[in-house]
Amino acid sequence: MAADNTSSVTEFILAGLTDDPELQMPLFFLFLGFYVVTVVGNLGLITLIGLNSHLHIPMYFFLLNLSFIDFSFSTAIIPKMLMSFVSKKNIISYAGCMTQLFFFCFFVFSESYILSAMAYDRYVAICKPLLYTVTMSPQVCLLLLLGVYGMGVFGAVAHTGNILFLTFCADNLVNHYMCDILPLLELSCNSSYVNVLVVFTVVTIGIGVPIVAIFISYGFVFSSIFHISSTESRSKAFSTCSSHIIAVSLFFGSGAFMYLKPPSILPLDQGKMSSLFYTIVVPMFNPLIYSLRNKDVKFALRKTLGRITFS
Repeated sequence: MAADNTSSVTEFILAGLTDDPELQMPLFFLFLGFYVVTVVGNLGLITLIGLNSHLHIPMYFFLLNLSFIDFSFSTAIIPKMLMSFVSKKNIISYAGCMTQLFFFCFFVFSESYILSAMAYDRYVAICKPLLYTVTMSPQVCLLLLLGVYGMGVFGAVAHTGNILFLTFCADNLVNHYMCDILPLLELSCNSSYVNVLVVFTVVTIGIGVPIVAIFISYGFVFSSIFHISSTESRSKAFSTCSSHIIAVSLFFGSGAFMYLKPPSILPLDQGKMSSLFYTIVVPMFNPLIYSLRNKDVKFALRKTLGRITFS
């Protein structure tokens, strides 16, 4: 596998979640179930928004893209993860590993920035309602979306480029269920302080900047809500933000727990549990959060199901 001191590892073995044989099949069906719910939920939400013209507004434009990101994100991770439960060795080629890492980073960064774009949309809707249609014009929404995916490309290129410069010698067992940054850094035989610094700098840009933008947006939003005299209007304004706040808390809470703590404080085995949350649980829950707590989406669902039943 490794002939000399250059990076001659041609494939990696993914350790998976557990090596306990009794847990393999129950976990396989559990995560297969999670994946089915994620696919149905996110593709269902994309279809609903596409088919119902009253949902063709900026808020749902961003929600459609969040669902696309969540669907793609889980598809980049879960199918390969399921292999570890049914095969003795879950082997992934070096190129396959770098490709998975690239798309993993792309979708994590894209999700971070789409959540901040959604927070900005709520800020404009609640704090500047008279200027909403001008401020959130289709051109502005498209520019925000280009920024979202642009930051996704930046994060993916920065992290994957950082890992591509590392040398992998004899050991090729990745202590994870996917090709993630920290397990690959640990596995490398020449990773240095500079590589770790690059990881934490890029993660700070990917998580820190959107969090600051979201906090500022919601600072203005809550200030405006508390100045609303009508209790009914205030509760309506809160309800339009609650789904987004739950989604933001789940995603950034688990992501920050994994990456913004030194490895000595958070061992990789605990890190695997934390990353399970934002790679598998969050993409599954997002469509449920936005559909179960949203009158417009529930109305669109009833309308679409009524159409299908009638036809």
